[in-house]
Amino acid sequence: MSSINPVFLLPSALAARGEGIARGFVDSLVLGGGQFCTNPGLGIAIDGDALKAFIEGATTELSARPAQTMLTPGIYAAYQQGEGKLAATKGVAAVAYGLEATGPTQACAALFVTDAPTFLATPELEDEVFGPASTIVRCKDEQELLDVAEHFVGQLTATIQMDRTDVSTAKKLVPILERKAGRILVNGYPTGVEVSHAMVHGGPFPATSDSRVTSVGTTSIERFLRPVCYQDFPEDLLPEALLDDNPLELWRRRDGQVTRN
Repeated sequence: MSSINPVFLLPSALAARGEGIARGFVDSLVLGGGQFCTNPGLGIAIDGDALKAFIEGATTELSARPAQTMLTPGIYAAYQQGEGKLAATKGVAAVAYGLEATGPTQACAALFVTDAPTFLATPELEDEVFGPASTIVRCKDEQELLDVAEHFVGQLTATIQMDRTDVSTAKKLVPILERKAGRILVNGYPTGVEVSHAMVHGGPFPATSDSRVTSVGTTSIERFLRPVCYQDFPEDLLPEALLDDNPLELWRRRDGQVTRN
């Protein structure tokens, strides 16, 4: 499956703490050699001085990051191909590379920049590059940023970096992202997945084949279960979990009611 996990960088947040956001973005991008399905493969922001400062900060951070060994030669080869394809795309410019590799199958991180019209007109820019490569999309205004959000196919995650004065834009963005992603973050980074009751690690196609299920969190067990109905079974054929006297003391649903009886 595929996900590029867009990160929306709203203007006031970039103006107030762009340097810190740039550092966190790069940290998330290169984590584990970029070999996370929640890797931030895209940043989207309104063009201006704050975005320029963010790109400069991300460039400084990325340029000092060492190359990292990828899991297999095949994954490394696919990353090289994907990163090379980005670099060769018309309207896309490379702005930063990490330190050069010092061993076999080591991926060098890369950061690219393009504009919204190029992104919207170039379907291959939505392809996941599995590894430490990301593209920043410059938008001329809020409407263009929302147009980019509407353009996305299904994603595992979508992130909003925002401050209080970005709320009006965020209110327009959230209803779009609710239809696009299984997990929406505010002021975090998408690689921060935690196993919890509320966690959703799934999303609309092509992020996953079924957006109703998750592979992380307590409900993930549903992906590996198939329901079986035992109709009119005698007690000595039923599994322990279904016996009338409930010897395992499980919470169960009987006649629509959750009970341990």
